Amino acid sequence: MMQQGEGAIVLIGSGAGLHGCPTAIAYGAAKGSIPQLTRALARELADSNVRVNCVSPGVIRTPFQNRLAPEQVQININSRIPLHREGQSEDVANAIVGLLENEFIMGDNLVIDGGMTMRMV
Repeated sequence: MMQQGEGAIVLIGSGAGLHGCPTAIAYGAAKGSIPQLTRALARELADSNVRVNCVSPGVIRTPFQNRLAPEQVQININSRIPLHREGQSEDVANAIVGLLENEFIMGDNLVIDGGMTMRMV
């Protein structure tokens, strides 16, 4: 990308990296570093016209979510997610495509979580 003089990178973070998540300390710490890595890479690669951004999905209906008990799914939908529904993988994919296509978004973290991280406890 640097040799071509353009490019775009999208890293994948997590809502768990933005706020504490019980029993997932290592996961949260690792994912919490992704937005900072994004900013650092964005600054480093800006002169080469290589854009770097990241997305931080929240509760997205994937096979990973299948391990949750139905009661936990309802708690997420009713109490944690202001839009009262889980996200879909297409929601994340569409956001990534948008970041790849928009040539003026740089060093940003796009949170895709139905409003979960913006709500007050």
